[in-house]
Amino acid sequence: MTDDMMSLRALLEKSSDADLLREMVGFVAQRLMELEVEGLTGAPHGARDPDRLNQRNGYRDRAWETRAGTVELRIPKLRKGSYFPGFLEPRRMAEKALSAVIQEAYVQGVSTRSVDDLVQAMGMSGISKSQVSRLCAELDDKVQTFLNRPLEGDWPYVWLDATYLKVREAGRIVSVAAIIAVGVNSDGRREVLGLDIGHSEAETFWIEFLRKLARRGLRGVKLVISDAHGGLKAAVSRVLHATWQRCRVHLMRNLLAHAGRQGRGVVAAFIATAFAQQDADAARVQWRQVADQLRPKVPKLAALMDEVEHDVLAYMGFPAAHRPKLHSTNPIERLNGEIKRRTDVVGIFPNEAAITRLVGAILLEQNDEWAVQRARYMTLETIAPLSDDPMVKLPVAAA
Repeated sequence: MTDDMMSLRALLEKSSDADLLREMVGFVAQRLMELEVEGLTGAPHGARDPDRLNQRNGYRDRAWETRAGTVELRIPKLRKGSYFPGFLEPRRMAEKALSAVIQEAYVQGVSTRSVDDLVQAMGMSGISKSQVSRLCAELDDKVQTFLNRPLEGDWPYVWLDATYLKVREAGRIVSVAAIIAVGVNSDGRREVLGLDIGHSEAETFWIEFLRKLARRGLRGVKLVISDAHGGLKAAVSRVLHATWQRCRVHLMRNLLAHAGRQGRGVVAAFIATAFAQQDADAARVQWRQVADQLRPKVPKLAALMDEVEHDVLAYMGFPAAHRPKLHSTNPIERLNGEIKRRTDVVGIFPNEAAITRLVGAILLEQNDEWAVQRARYMTLETIAPLSDDPMVKLPVAAA
């Protein structure tokens, strides 16, 4: 405690009046984080204790916007689990968006599922139209700036997926698709690329969505991973001129539906031998052999395997280090799960703008979390050679 008082006194003596408040806020926040981490690890920083519950693992930098200005924080990291200070409110923006959706529903007289319980839990009352307008305008500006930002550099891999939500339209309740695009750039970093709302997943909708991404700068796409939505494959070829990878997880469900309940385990094991091969040629040979072995007993399954061979094995033509993340839409499924969890609270959206507001805020938060992660989603050494830009390609090692 004495050391803390001495440090604070020294801070007061050397800081100008303009910076004093910001420096004090940073000092208190840093000390608070250290005390919280001491409680999680079971020992003070640097102390050797055999009963320690966890180990520290360095720091990560984070800028904290406060009324006193921007405060640069060093957030402690743990070897097991994660730590994030509660005062940073990582979900603040999306919670504001959720509040705006519910407030707008009230103002327009729209009934949403369990909305009364939710409003009471959030402590909301006495909502005025002017408050709704100010809150929605603030969020819309931030979300639209994020969703329309320029996309710089090459994006070798892009994942596309859709989440269906209910919205009120002309007195009816209809289902619309919220289309999300996530990509990995030539630095190995993952980002949310875009969001759009459509009534169907027809080819024309996919073409327009991909063209919007292209106009913002999306280029250098080598592989697009998605489920087998109608028109998507043709749109990818027409707009991006990229290879299409059909989600392996979704396809396996379709294949095993023809195998019968008792034969699913054996069939799944047979098909998995193709995915275990070291290169694309060996995988295709094994895929055909498995299809031929299954053809006499389950001809429909074998015929489907013949049809999807090139689409489901497309990822095998890319670096082996990337394949676990390329064969399915799993990297985007967690994001979709978070969107569904938080949009289910609303139930029925009052309009499409409310969907864009809430889902866009969730995507913006997720993108910020990915940006501050120290580790790249894919290593620079393995992904740089895929770039079309010669400036970012790694030099060839001397023989």
